[in-house]
Amino acid sequence: MKKTFDNISLRTSKITTRAYSTSFSMGIRFFNKKYHDPVYAIYGFVRFADEIVDTFHDYDKKRLLDDFKMDTYAAIRDGISLNPILNSFQQVVNAYNIDHELIDQFLYSMEMDLHHHEYDRGKFEEYILGSAEVVGLMCLKVFVEGDKKKYEMLKPAAMKLGAAFQKINFLRDLKADHQKLGRSYFPNVDLSNFTQEDKERIEREIEADFRDGLKGIRKLPKGARLGVYIAYVYFFQLFKKIRETHPKRLMKERIRVPNSAKYSLLLSSYFRHRMNLL
Repeated sequence: MKKTFDNISLRTSKITTRAYSTSFSMGIRFFNKKYHDPVYAIYGFVRFADEIVDTFHDYDKKRLLDDFKMDTYAAIRDGISLNPILNSFQQVVNAYNIDHELIDQFLYSMEMDLHHHEYDRGKFEEYILGSAEVVGLMCLKVFVEGDKKKYEMLKPAAMKLGAAFQKINFLRDLKADHQKLGRSYFPNVDLSNFTQEDKERIEREIEADFRDGLKGIRKLPKGARLGVYIAYVYFFQLFKKIRETHPKRLMKERIRVPNSAKYSLLLSSYFRHRMNLL
């Protein structure tokens, strides 16, 4: 029965999410239950594409990504895929009318990772749009459940929040991106001489993105608000740790938020949400 296969596909997306991201999984648990499977499906799709360009070094990444892209659109068109990650993703795309332009932009950013190692301002913003902002918009499509007016109202804030998260990821992963993958995302920054001035300029951008993103969280549907806020609080805590870290240390180690601190943030976020203190 297809229902059994669809359930297996969604479980695969859930397993993928939990295996790759404890913080993201923690946030999903605080969504209304109706949002769980769709968000797991989106994350699974995004994660598999990202794995192709970031870790499959012994394989033909371009061919794998081309095949993944072709299989993605075939799954959406046919309403089924034998790849369980794509099968669960196509269900969400078709059920929530996720714009194909968002998928196009995301996959284009993945392609950029195959060809670009340094980014000017225009390419940087294009990469952020595809790798992070449109992912937030895919989730927003799920949260608003067809309410086009609400989607358009919340769209700018969702994009800013996605941008903030991605820029923090870039700062956290400076060492791996630069030394292992040979990438330098931030424009006009020489990572062989990463200065405090460079770091503070990036941090000011992130602070502005966070401010705009928080405004949107407050206006999200109730069933999505707490889960997104928990992700916001986690990334903001990571941002604070990075802000207190010397640039040279960022180039030597990956800054983390311990699991014990994550659970503490979860409890405080839940309290603030219940008391309408967001």
